[in-house]
Amino acid sequence: MDLIVRFRSAVSLLGRFPALAGVDLDVARGETVLLHGPNGAGKSTLLRCCAGLVAIGSGECEVLGHDLRGDRRAVRRRVGLLGHSSFLYDDLTVEDNLRFAARAAGYPVAAAGEAMARLGLDGRLRQVRVGRLSAGQRRRTSLAVMLARRPALWLLDEPHAGLDQSGRDLLDGLIGDGARAGAAVILASHEMDRA
Repeated sequence: MDLIVRFRSAVSLLGRFPALAGVDLDVARGETVLLHGPNGAGKSTLLRCCAGLVAIGSGECEVLGHDLRGDRRAVRRRVGLLGHSSFLYDDLTVEDNLRFAARAAGYPVAAAGEAMARLGLDGRLRQVRVGRLSAGQRRRTSLAVMLARRPALWLLDEPHAGLDQSGRDLLDGLIGDGARAGAAVILASHEMDRA
């Protein structure tokens, strides 16, 4: 089994409060894992730990072969995190945001075009500034940015939020396609029927 994520007794503190306590998790290439639990259970914190954005206090934590206790930056270019914030540039167009993301990750600009097409961000919408988009269009743009970076690990925090039914169905298909192509997917959701 080719493990992308391996956590053993992982602990992460937010101040003096344990946001994660004793987490064990294995996620293999091509596998999709659902994190389900109430607000405050640590789902988002776990995703942010996997992305190298939150420090691990103790335990064994590896993502893509890197020990997160000492080398959190090494995983960031190979991980795609779709969180509650869009991390988009409001003053740039949809297309410019995607081109920037592809180049920043070292991928050809063509990756931006492919991602926009897959998310239905075509036609005049490409030239609209992100600050003028609806919530659902922003979410699709964030997803496209993640896809343009071609991550080996997808970290999706409530990814269906803000999407209409067609967007939700499209996302479900993309998750399946990503896993079949070899990406590991960790999905935090309150929606059991979407798992």
